[in-house]
Formats: sequence, C-alpha cells, structure tokens
Amino acid sequence: MNLPTPPSIAESSPAGTGLPVRAGVGFKPRHFDALRSDVAPPGFIEVHAENYMGTGGAPHAQLAALRERLPLSLHGVGLSIGGEDPPDPAHLDRLATLIARYRPAVFSEHLAWSTHHGRFFNDLLPLRYDSHTLARVCAHINQVQDRLGVRMLLENPATYLELDGGTYDEPDFLSAIVRRTGCGLLLDVNNVYVSCRNHGHDPLAYLAALPLRAVCEIHLAGHAEERDAGGDLLLIDNHGSPVADTVWALYARTLAMTGPIATLIEWDNQVPDYATLREEARRAEAILDGIGATAQEMAA
Repeated sequence: MNLPTPPSIAESSPAGTGLPVRAGVGFKPRHFDALRSDVAPPGFIEVHAENYMGTGGAPHAQLAALRERLPLSLHGVGLSIGGEDPPDPAHLDRLATLIARYRPAVFSEHLAWSTHHGRFFNDLLPLRYDSHTLARVCAHINQVQDRLGVRMLLENPATYLELDGGTYDEPDFLSAIVRRTGCGLLLDVNNVYVSCRNHGHDPLAYLAALPLRAVCEIHLAGHAEERDAGGDLLLIDNHGSPVADTVWALYARTLAMTGPIATLIEWDNQVPDYATLREEARRAEAILDGIGATAQEMAA
C-alpha cells in the first residue's frame, strides 16, 4: 500500500515524522496560559484526539492558539485497533476532520481493544498474539491509514497478563504489523519497562527484537507499584508521577540503539503544575542532546 505523505512532514526530520527531535509535553488545559507564555517552550505538544471531537469552544480555541506556535502530535485512544469489529466509520470521519483542521505531524493509536459489538470499555485491553489477531489488526490499520491518508504510529501496550494461545511474542507481533502495513511505531519506554517487569522479560532483549527503524516517537511516563493477590510486585502504567529512574536509564539505553527521537512526557493523572512537567521535558531533552552529541563525535 502506497501511503501519501502527511502534509506537515519536515524534510529534515528523522523517519519523516515532522516532529522536531526534542522533548514535548502532553497538553492540559490548566497549563494553557503558562505554555503560551513560555519563552522557551517544549519542542511539541500532544493531545488525545477524543478530547477535540466537538466542533468548537474553549478546547479548540486553546489548541488552535498553541498549534500556531508548536508542532502537534495527535494521539488516539478510542479506535480499538485490536477489536473484533472494524474501526467505527463515524469515528474515523471525526479523526479525518481533526487532521485536516490541525495538520498534526503524527497520528498514533494503541495496540489494544476497547470496544466489542457496540459496547465501549473504558480501558485499553490486551490481545492474544496469534495469526488471526495479526490479520485483524493489520486490516484495521490499513483501513485507518487509507481513510486518514497518513502513516499512523502504533504504540506498544502496558500489560498485566499474557493471554494463553499466543504464537508470537510482542516484539515479533509488532514487527509483523510494521512489515504488513507500513505503519510506524510509537515506542512507550515506560510500557516496555512495566510489561517486562510484570512478565519477567528482559527489556533490552525486547527492544533489540523490535524494528527500531520504524520508531517515530517515544513516550515516557510514570508508573505505580502495587501487589497482586499473590503478593508479587505489579507495576501499573498510571501516568500519575514523575518518570522513574529505572525508566530514565532504559530511555538512555533505547536512544543509544535508535539515535535521538522526538520524545513526549505523558502525565495524565495527578497532573502537576506546568513548571514540574516542563522540567521533566528538559531532563528528556538533556539525554537527547547527549546522545546526539555522542553520535556526532563518533561520525567525526
């Protein structure tokens, strides 16, 4: 399938994403004034598409004002790419309208399901990684890319159980999707850490098995620690705290494998003040700059 180039792609951007190789932040309306007045703003902003599916009002006024200054990453949470049913045509129409209105640098969604025969579940639920699921997910991604006219990015999930009957491990499943659909990847490093810790896998081996050339954006977020019914440690991807030191370390190792890639700080629960969020982005940018400097030295 030959996909058209998204309209906002910058020629100098890696992997054709259009996002600057900097750190961005997830935009929250409470941060609008601080973000608009920031004389040294983050590299880009990201919003959840489903929060902007109305036709007007304050959400669109704020987003339009910020979009004049900053590149935009549009992140979907409601397509249910892994669901049994095809993506909802009305939902795709609303996404197409948003993309035409704001010309985001990238559009991304999750490897998960959240709907079933017209019922919506307020969660991103796991999939069984087998050939049947692979064919279904690829068909849905092709539908999305054809309708929206963009190369979408697929995000690796945070999971708390592994379903029986799977014939692929997750990196191989993602690799097969990329090969069959031409989509890119949104690599959530916190999700890699959470899932690997929960299932006893090696995060570095997970990363090494991915098609890292397809990664066009990285997410970083905080997680919580809980105990399951058996008393074992369970990590929860809650986006409600600073990025953990272990995830920062994995992020640096990731960039050593991929080179610098546009990176977003996600913080969706117990959202801090703008200064705290901006400082997290600065920390990510310092690591990005260090990796970039090292690469230049090695190339010299």
